[in-house]
Formats: sequence, C-alpha cells, structure tokens
Amino acid sequence: MRSLPLPLALTARLTPVAVLACAGWALTSGPESAAPAAQDKAADKTGTQSASAPSSTAVPKTYTKAPAPCGSLAKKTITSLVPGAKTAGKEIASTDSSVRRTCSWNALKGYDYRWLDVSFEIGDSDDEAEKQYQQRVEEKSGGGVVPSVGDAAYSVVNLTTEDDQKTREGVVIVRAANALVVVTYNGSDFESKEAPSSDEMNKGAIKAAKEAVAALEGGQ
Repeated sequence: MRSLPLPLALTARLTPVAVLACAGWALTSGPESAAPAAQDKAADKTGTQSASAPSSTAVPKTYTKAPAPCGSLAKKTITSLVPGAKTAGKEIASTDSSVRRTCSWNALKGYDYRWLDVSFEIGDSDDEAEKQYQQRVEEKSGGGVVPSVGDAAYSVVNLTTEDDQKTREGVVIVRAANALVVVTYNGSDFESKEAPSSDEMNKGAIKAAKEAVAALEGGQ
C-alpha cells in the first residue's frame, strides 16, 4: 500500500483526536452542563439575598385607635375643674377620628371662666410618637417633667394678656407607647381682669392628664 503524503497522514491521525476533543468540549461546556452551574449560582445568590434582606415584619402597635375623649374624665373631675360645665362635653370634629379625638368643656360661672381640652393622638409607632412628643416639648419651653405618667410627661404654664385681660393656661403632654395625650386647661376672671394661679392651672391639667392616660390604657 502506498504511503499517504505527510500532510494527509497527519490529518488522518489528528482527525479522530479533534473529534473526541470537540465531543468532550460539548459535554463539559454545552447548555446541559451549564444549567446546573447556573442554578447553583442562582441558589447561592438567592440564599445571600434572603440572609441580608431586611425583615418586613411590622411591630404591633400598643394602641390602634383613640378612645372616646368625652368619657375619659370622671364627672366630679369635670365639675371641679370647669364649674358649671356640662359633664357630657363636646367632641371636636376630626378628619380621622380613629387617630385623633378631642373633647372640650367650658363654662362661665359668675365672672370666672374655665376651658378644658383633652386630646388623644395615635401614631404608627413608638418612635413616631416620641418624635412628636419631643417636638411639642421644644415648642412649649419653660416647663418641667411630670413623673409617673405614661412613658414621658411634661407640663408648662403660661400667662397671656389681651385688652388688659389676663389668661393663664396649663398644658400637659404625655407619651404612652405610640399615643400622645394632650391636656389644655385655662382660665380667666372677667371681674378682676386677673387669672387663676399657676399652681391651680398646673395641678388641674395634671389631674386631667392622669385620668385621660388611665382611660387610654384601660381601653387598649
């Protein structure tokens, strides 16, 4: 048999090797073999994202709605702080009564005038309520801490004069979990043009605030 020329001989010998090499490459790097590797990488990525993703679990709120404000104070407290007022009070209209409700009592007995407001505000979280509390305390500077009421409480008394008539107002702000309780209590004497004492206004507002917070906690 005549020998093949050298180039053809090499081609004949190398062809099976090339075919096997190509087949091996196809087996190791084709779509079928790439799929498991891609799946492994995707699984690793998913596991990493799941481990690092923040939790979406919402923290439950202590208070989900505002209580009925006009029923938050004892009748004897109302008649003591606002002589002559109807104990039923009057609820102020609110755009969303589930998160904010306010009741008002006011009366003029002789020449003495008194006004009392109790307001409940429900926040989405304790942190939100705390921010609102701190902001209001800063706006009402000059007061002091009220101990043992809610999670934090603050009271302040201010005197204003208009047309020679003096009015003194006591305000108490309380944070209880995700809720705020705000009490405003003021008074004037239209005969003397004077105002009640700071002590009277402060003690009255604190008394109302304590009862309002108890009503909030009792209705949760």
